[in-house]
Parts: sequence; C-alpha cells; structure tokens
Amino acid sequence: MARNDPYRNFRFRVEIDGITQAGFNEVSFGDTTTEMVEYREGTDPAHTRKLSGQTKYANVTLKWGITDSTDLFDWHQEVVQKGALGNRRNLAIILVDEAGNDKSRWELEEAWPTKYDPTDFNAKGNDVAIETLEIVSEAYKRVS
Repeated sequence: MARNDPYRNFRFRVEIDGITQAGFNEVSFGDTTTEMVEYREGTDPAHTRKLSGQTKYANVTLKWGITDSTDLFDWHQEVVQKGALGNRRNLAIILVDEAGNDKSRWELEEAWPTKYDPTDFNAKGNDVAIETLEIVSEAYKRVS
C-alpha cells in the first residue's frame, strides 16, 4: 500500500488579480467560526436547541521580503484614498508539492487590504526587511 505523507507548508504561491508579487515568506489564515445560537421552544421549557448562526472569517495576512515592487502597497493606498468599493480583488493561495505540482487551493473573493505594516529597521541586524499586508475577505473557500 502506498504511503501518503502530508504536504509541507513551505511551498506555496499567491495569485492576486492584476498583481504579480514574488517571494512571499508567510501566509496566515485566520480561523473561520460559526456562532452557536441557543433557541428555546415555548413548549419545551427544559431544553434549548443549538442552531448555527453567523459565520465569520478572520483576516488573511501576507508577509514578503521588500523588493522594488510597490504593487501591494499601491493597492492598499488605493483603498485608503478611494475606499474598498472598486478596489476589491480575487486572491488565491496555492499549496505546491515538492515536485512543483499544485495540490490545494484556497480562494478569497472580493478581498481588499485593511492593514499595511512596513518593516522595522535595525542597524545592528542583518535580517531580510519584511512587509506585511492584512487582507479582508467576506468568505474564503478551499476549492481543491
């Protein structure tokens, strides 16, 4: 019987409508939570029913090493100056196996940047300068 090892989390790529950005070193999904709503029927005073309520999607955070590209910062600036309406984009995060094949894909529709965090500088260090962008999405789904 063939052994199916889990995929490693260090090979992935990010696709954003109209933006080509290489070198993401981290993508963090927040959790998806469906609220629980308690409901008691008038005819059953001793027990409550637990129903599903609103589902909330936490933000997705992208981190990358600074290059000459300002595309993601420019996207954030468009939202700052003009608002999210008209500046939403579709985004995909793709997990890649060790042979370079796409294995899993998550899609975010109508996403927009809510927070930009430039790098910190330290004259005593030699780390890569990292930018961070937090993305809002009303929902995301795993499509493969």
